Amino acid sequence: MPTVSVIIPTYNRADVLPRAIDSALDQTLSDVEVIVVDDASSDETESVVTSYDDPRVIYRAHETNQGGSAARNTGIEIAEGEYIALLDSDDRWAPTKLERQVETLEQRSDEWVAAYCGTTIVDDEEANPLWERFKSLVGGHSSREGAEGGEELIKEILMENLHTSAGSTLIVEQSVVDQIDGFDESFDRYQDTEFLIRVLKQGKLAYVDEPLLLRYPSGGPSADAVREANSHYLQTFAEDVVELETRGYDVTGTHHYALASLYLREGRFEPGLAFLRSGTTPGIGQLPGLLFSVVKGFQNRMSA
Repeated sequence: MPTVSVIIPTYNRADVLPRAIDSALDQTLSDVEVIVVDDASSDETESVVTSYDDPRVIYRAHETNQGGSAARNTGIEIAEGEYIALLDSDDRWAPTKLERQVETLEQRSDEWVAAYCGTTIVDDEEANPLWERFKSLVGGHSSREGAEGGEELIKEILMENLHTSAGSTLIVEQSVVDQIDGFDESFDRYQDTEFLIRVLKQGKLAYVDEPLLLRYPSGGPSADAVREANSHYLQTFAEDVVELETRGYDVTGTHHYALASLYLREGRFEPGLAFLRSGTTPGIGQLPGLLFSVVKGFQNRMSA
């Protein structure tokens, strides 16, 4: 039985898929299986995966496109590892990623059932040195990046204070994944976050304080798509949202502010300003991001 089953869902990413597979195979913890689930790609994904002459690589394909959650569940169904590790098909791990996470969990008590790690964003226009310098001068957004714990972290996630890049950082005991019945296939966005929240209701999440994931931005969904997915996400955790808002945490306003930024970035200022008015009042640390969204919005409108 392999120690870790790596689940890589993919759809039409034959050009970048090898860097994800290679990074999983090149781990210092070699006792892995790499399950690539092809969600009915129309490119050369199958030939890319089957070209690997390594028994640790397992290929499965859907006949029809079913979405990322279903693809992950297909991988989970055949996984034999003690741990399930998630990896998006356009990202890359540092060689020691799995070793450090398994080591961390095995040094903890049984209540620690999952782990994530630090992330480096590659080729992101918001991560360039001038942008980072500008943010540092004004003040950064409050965040609990690197936080550890159990159910208390659900508040930080729902309040958008804790971003874990769970789709490529997370490793979870397989028994817990089985217990929560894998991914909720009704989610086409927020599926990794929804999954993580349910994991936190079963046990604690550890953090490896090293940048062991290289994340490559590949473009995001439209603001309208995020708005629809966001509504489903908050409705799913309505009891948690109500409980937090009763305690004075403006979960809904926080998400409206995030939607405002997306609409402003697209140059759609009317819905952007509407969500900004109904959202949480931005703190000084959020002003650089808001300004960036407005500037990008004007650029997008001028180039349209």
